[in-house]
Amino acid sequence: SGSGGAKPKTRLFAPRLARRLYPHADALIAVSRGVADDVYAVTGYPRARIHALQSPILTEELRRRAEAPLDHPWFAPGEPPVVLGVGRLVKQKDFPTLIRAFARVRAGRPARLLLLGRAKNSKKRRRLTDLIAGLGVTADVQLAGYVDNPLAFMKRAGVLVLSSAWEGLPGVLIEALACGCPIVSTDCPSGPSEILDDGKYGRLVPIGDDAAMAAAINATLDAPPARDA
Repeated sequence: SGSGGAKPKTRLFAPRLARRLYPHADALIAVSRGVADDVYAVTGYPRARIHALQSPILTEELRRRAEAPLDHPWFAPGEPPVVLGVGRLVKQKDFPTLIRAFARVRAGRPARLLLLGRAKNSKKRRRLTDLIAGLGVTADVQLAGYVDNPLAFMKRAGVLVLSSAWEGLPGVLIEALACGCPIVSTDCPSGPSEILDDGKYGRLVPIGDDAAMAAAINATLDAPPARDA
């Protein structure tokens, strides 16, 4: 159970369908504790019978792909640190907040922002490029689109930032941790606080707060955690 990427009409219809059908189930599985709590709140299904079972992500294949060669000039020795964002260029991911946070970071230090993910249409992409240009950071931001292996980028990034307004269970955070990549994430519902153990494994910031996000990015770049941890 989880509808982070569902279309608006689906999100409106799903609760009614769930309230009608879920009571007939012997048990329910959700991808995170936050989603389990949402299911309980929406359906009234007994909370003790809703189990959080995270999606299987950590595999030997993941580790192999993380070690793959990466031919990108921004990751050459001596280049500024790369702030990485991964996800579709949609409202849920709130990349405008990340771009504004990066502009604050860039005003005080050399850095680059690389966004990996496909835009639904050219209009959405143009809105981001216009924002980037308006903030004066075009030379240091790249919208790279879809890439086959984002893990190789996570392995080498200075920090991965999840700027989402909502999630179910953001697998990108688990992948980044497995790659040893430092993390900054919004404390959005749901998943980041569970994955990062309430901030033990990455800084958590309020949703939509570019100033707090920039401060967390700077703090992480200044004192990155041990990647082996």
